[in-house]
Amino acid sequence: MSSATTLSQAIRQYYDLTKPRVVMLIVFTAFVGMLLAVPGMPNWLTVLLASFGIGLAASSGAVMNQIIDMRADAIMARTQNRPLATGGLQLWQAVVFAILLCVAGMFVLLRWVNELTALLTFISMVGYGVIYTVFLKPATPQNIVIGGAAGAAPPLLGWVAMTNAITAEGCLLFLIIFAWTPPHFWALALYRRDEYAEAGVPMLPVTHGEEFTRLQILLYTYILVAVTLMPFSIHMFGGIYLAGAIYLNARFMFYVYKLYNSYSDELSRTTFFYSIKYLMYLFAVMLVDHYFWDRLLLLIGK
Repeated sequence: MSSATTLSQAIRQYYDLTKPRVVMLIVFTAFVGMLLAVPGMPNWLTVLLASFGIGLAASSGAVMNQIIDMRADAIMARTQNRPLATGGLQLWQAVVFAILLCVAGMFVLLRWVNELTALLTFISMVGYGVIYTVFLKPATPQNIVIGGAAGAAPPLLGWVAMTNAITAEGCLLFLIIFAWTPPHFWALALYRRDEYAEAGVPMLPVTHGEEFTRLQILLYTYILVAVTLMPFSIHMFGGIYLAGAIYLNARFMFYVYKLYNSYSDELSRTTFFYSIKYLMYLFAVMLVDHYFWDRLLLLIGK
């Protein structure tokens, strides 16, 4: 095997260690938070640097998560191909990589963004990589509800990066992802329940059963629908957002009702993957409304 091939494989292993798809969603919601925080166009250099710093910190948290979850990852089919589970990378390599990512992310945020963003990003990173993974995940079936606060932080981080302040609007963006996380993750946990049970992770379907979990998904989706309508009620967004939110919520409720009334692993999997699209589309609609709603009203008025 050539040295070039070996280097390419090593880079791929480190890349996979950062959970790139999860980090991309984190950076996307943070990016949206930045654009929503200011009228008109933002300072694009600040947006770029803040996105980079938040992405580095999120990647560090993902590596911490895999370091701590090595044993469980090796058992579960969904995670057996992760770099540490396969032995593609050694533990010390992952630890050094996590530290470097953390230091780099904090440096970027402190040097070129602001201290409040750096502080909140660090708290979020530790919350996910350590508090959730070490203490909550193995201890309680409510782990994803409590630990969801760390995963819900990105749009608030983006908002703070541009304003250097925690406001009601930024907190509302946080609340949307906080309410979205339980139905999103429990849909995954349902069709992966046997793997979680084998790994000894007390996810809700393992401890309380499938029927109770489906009920919780339904109830939390009601909460999600109510929360996503709040930005319109406080005039944070206009009619474009309202129409998009109603449509996306209707589709989400359609899947959740089907899941509640007639369970199958395939439907649970479909609900899980739709929930990812739901969040991306919802934040995309926020952007469209933010930049075009006032112009639309102006055209109608003319």
